[in-house]
Amino acid sequence: MSVEIPRDGLTPRFWETKPMSKLNKQEWEALCDGCGKCCLNKLEDDDGTVAMTRIACRLLDGENCLCSNYPNRHKFVPECIVLTPKTILENLYWLPMTCGYRLVHERRPLYDWHPLISGDPESVHRAGVSVRGMTIPEFQVDEDDWEDHIIEEPL
Repeated sequence: MSVEIPRDGLTPRFWETKPMSKLNKQEWEALCDGCGKCCLNKLEDDDGTVAMTRIACRLLDGENCLCSNYPNRHKFVPECIVLTPKTILENLYWLPMTCGYRLVHERRPLYDWHPLISGDPESVHRAGVSVRGMTIPEFQVDEDDWEDHIIEEPL
């Protein structure tokens, strides 16, 4: 039985058959649905509760919901977290509930709007689960006022 390899080079439904620790860089990056929620600044209470704000990292492109300087992001945002199979467990608590990395780690299916399922990177935006059009750049809001911009996760 032969396996059809799509033009993007990814094995169909690789996330269902390969453990996260065995994913190559292209497969790992493909798990990102492009929603932009991980690039929103979050507030954490003393009890560990995380609240999402609509305040976006200075590098988030609010239209395409991707980092505008992904390869060099740590030069500009040193606190940007590098998510890897080794670091996912310690960072799971702040990942959005709809995040492909979280879903695969929890052995749950990806949503129909995920680009790996739909084949279309715009499907996440059409489904209304991305942060497109709802963010404020972090340099426009004083950090003391971030609580005024807490939002519910777009599901």
